[in-house]
Amino acid sequence: MIHLKPEELSIPDLQRTLQFAVGPRPIALASTVDRDGRVNLSPFSFYNVFSTNPPILVFSPALRGRDGSSKDTLQNVLAVPEVVIHSVSHAMVEQTSLSSTEYATGVNEFAKAGFTAIPSTHVQPPRVAEAPVAMECEVIEVKALGDGPSAGNLVICEVKLIHIHSSVLDEEGRLDQNQLDLVGRLGGDWYVRANGDALFEVEKPIATRGIGVDALPPSIQKSTILSGNDLGRLGNVEMLPTEEEIAEFATHRRIREIFEQTSDRIERREMLHHYAKEALELSKVKKAWKILLTDRLNAPKGSPNL
Repeated sequence: MIHLKPEELSIPDLQRTLQFAVGPRPIALASTVDRDGRVNLSPFSFYNVFSTNPPILVFSPALRGRDGSSKDTLQNVLAVPEVVIHSVSHAMVEQTSLSSTEYATGVNEFAKAGFTAIPSTHVQPPRVAEAPVAMECEVIEVKALGDGPSAGNLVICEVKLIHIHSSVLDEEGRLDQNQLDLVGRLGGDWYVRANGDALFEVEKPIATRGIGVDALPPSIQKSTILSGNDLGRLGNVEMLPTEEEIAEFATHRRIREIFEQTSDRIERREMLHHYAKEALELSKVKKAWKILLTDRLNAPKGSPNL
């Protein structure tokens, strides 16, 4: 393992390290206007949602790394404190990237990127018609984080109106993660697409209080077969299967086969751990626990070798 001190790195090297290490980052495609009403459109991946009540989005147009000058977006929100922040789908990622080109002040990036500008309802900057979600915001504060090259500027925005394309809604009228097909920013030229096999769910321990990894039997905690993610799933249950459930499960064919194949406790445990891992990969956590806890038995009821 190497150890890096930020003050000992060049700004480009530090930025590259941070951008590779912190990701995927959501992308804010921000439209703004200057005092003369000239439109600017630019993407920012130093961005996220920071509050629901009130609804707050924050993004950071950093000063240019080469000379510390400010970007048009920053100048615009200081002059006209309004912005429309758009979610970026895979269908528009190349156009979004093109809009990040440093065109001269006053050049309309909507036109350069081939996006369709449509009027907003509560703010002056127009919306991108192609974006799946557009959020009209008032800028409530701009906080400078430094005054040198690559220094960030937190643009704190309150969402006033959200526009959502019906094509990205599910049958219940709620946003559908697959239909959104969002992209995220990584380091260098890399992006990631949040769709298909890249999507997975992790049950949040909000309504329940998991027993925790520290409560797992030592043989499970120290397993060379189960991963940290596997242990996290096992530790997210509130209670273990009952002795009756374990005994009943032990009569299942595959458990009987494992006990029949070997009398060596360590070998049998490894086989049970492999079987439990298969169940966890299918999100069958309770089944995995039943598999693991049959290790307590000498041999399951109904086995021929009893």
